[in-house]
Amino acid sequence: MNPIPEIVLNDGLKIPQIGLGTYTLKGRDGAKSMAGAIDAGYRLLDSAFNYENEGALGEAIRLSSVPREELLICSKLPGRRQAYDQALVTIEESLYRAGLDYYDLYLIHWPNPKTDRYVEAWQAMIEAKKRGYIRSIGVCNFLPEHNERIIKETGVAPSLNQVELHPFFDQAYQREKDAEHGIVTESWSPLGRGHSILQDEQIGKIAAAHGKTNTQIILRWHIQLGAVPIPKAGLLEHQVENLSIFDFELSNAEMDVISSFNREDGRLWGQDPAEYEEF
Repeated sequence: MNPIPEIVLNDGLKIPQIGLGTYTLKGRDGAKSMAGAIDAGYRLLDSAFNYENEGALGEAIRLSSVPREELLICSKLPGRRQAYDQALVTIEESLYRAGLDYYDLYLIHWPNPKTDRYVEAWQAMIEAKKRGYIRSIGVCNFLPEHNERIIKETGVAPSLNQVELHPFFDQAYQREKDAEHGIVTESWSPLGRGHSILQDEQIGKIAAAHGKTNTQIILRWHIQLGAVPIPKAGLLEHQVENLSIFDFELSNAEMDVISSFNREDGRLWGQDPAEYEEF
């Protein structure tokens, strides 16, 4: 397997250009699955307070053969805990749940603009980083106007913005605005959660030309966009398949074929950050 390239965030932290989404991986089986992924080569693992699996992730770290300091562990602050004091306590609880001394990345899960406490939450994240709870702070699902506001009010830009990004919704404008602030765009649901794209004939032809699977072609598209995909996979064979995307390159024409699936609003679950409230 080819080495995984690294991306340097705007605060100097280096992260691999692909990670493991852990949503639904819970309990003993989840911990074993995540430990197997670490042993197979994953170094970036993405969790969240609301996934209720930070404990399983901590156990996976202890079960794996890889030292903690070689891993990049991420979790997220839930919408109901965005008040400053609550946010700090929640980050501490996240650490206790996982049995960790620090998170490498911690993100605000959603801006929740109607509640309008995301600036307060961001101020708490800045404080948590000062306290050594977190190495790098970022956001999820923040539209350009949300990022502009927190940067203007605190002077601190997120290192990373994790957003819905897949061939149906390529987030070109969002990626452009993120890049203006040195914010790395990370892709959640990079495969559209197994939507019809994985059976598409055009992508199948590209896959056949490279001796790869449709899944690998789509993940490679993310890499060449400059994004960091975090596909969820519980089975070891799928985890290894998802990592095996650094020994080939898509042509510009092949990239254009995949990008042609983009829709003006291709969100698959209607979770528009301008309206959606997560608790």
